[in-house]
Amino acid sequence: MPMRIIDMATFVALARNRHFGRTAQELNTTQPAISSRLAILEREYACRLVERGDREFRLTPAGEEALMVFQEVLERLNTLKSDLKEGGSDAAYTVRIGAIDSVVATWMPDFIEALSHAMPNLRVELTIEGTRDLVAGLSRGEFDLIFGIEPAIGDTFRSFIVCYYEMVWAAAPAVIDEKTTYSVDELSNMPIITFPKGTPPYAYVAPYFQDERVLASKLTSSNSLFAMINLLIGGFGVAAIPSVAIARELENRLLCRVSVAKPFPPMPIVASYQTAVGQNILRAVAEEARKSAASFCDSAASESAWVPPAP
Repeated sequence: MPMRIIDMATFVALARNRHFGRTAQELNTTQPAISSRLAILEREYACRLVERGDREFRLTPAGEEALMVFQEVLERLNTLKSDLKEGGSDAAYTVRIGAIDSVVATWMPDFIEALSHAMPNLRVELTIEGTRDLVAGLSRGEFDLIFGIEPAIGDTFRSFIVCYYEMVWAAAPAVIDEKTTYSVDELSNMPIITFPKGTPPYAYVAPYFQDERVLASKLTSSNSLFAMINLLIGGFGVAAIPSVAIARELENRLLCRVSVAKPFPPMPIVASYQTAVGQNILRAVAEEARKSAASFCDSAASESAWVPPAP
């Protein structure tokens, strides 16, 4: 039996999962079918692609080489399929975009406007969610492109850092002494507003403190950046937040930066998009996002937002 596309796709999935059972489950088939497809490839190339005889899954050197070639072939086939199906970037197409509210509050409006000029037949469906829900939605096929603070992991996704945001501690002027530089311990004794425990943004805040338990009794959580900003303005505590998201509030003195002894690490904005469908369209959309974010960072204060250096 000659080698088929499904055999190559099965081998790529097997190399990713490193387990016949998980691969069968992913591809909605049986373990004997996975073994049969692997056997077809090994007969075709007259060599072993997977080591056998021990419990550890391991590709042979030939298997490693085959994996790289198969991945490239499958990607090119997906590109060809997109070209034939979509008819180029001017064809009518709907792209489902998900973004965290830090992006929506900054360069997303400019991005949507740029898309309307560059791809006038493109229809955009925008959803605002947290990073965890965005990644899960992308994996389920509910989104085509997402912007969060963590990448989607998998062979069918492409991810890149769009930009970085400066993170600052902020509060209403009446809540803090603006002449004081606060230590970690002093901050830990103040009411803290943050995203819910277990979310990626919370994972940025908790390590700032030596003992995560200090947050337990003084924590107010919200899954909305806009709600957090309103709580800050109302004087309910302090929060670590992207400075670009509160630029107007800082300028109008509704909020102020908290001077701290320990700086906060910057927050990356990561784009992830599907490669299994609509690859050419999504590449073009992702490139427009990169341009819009870069333009926004150029117009923002240099320390508040910046793009990663060119590779």
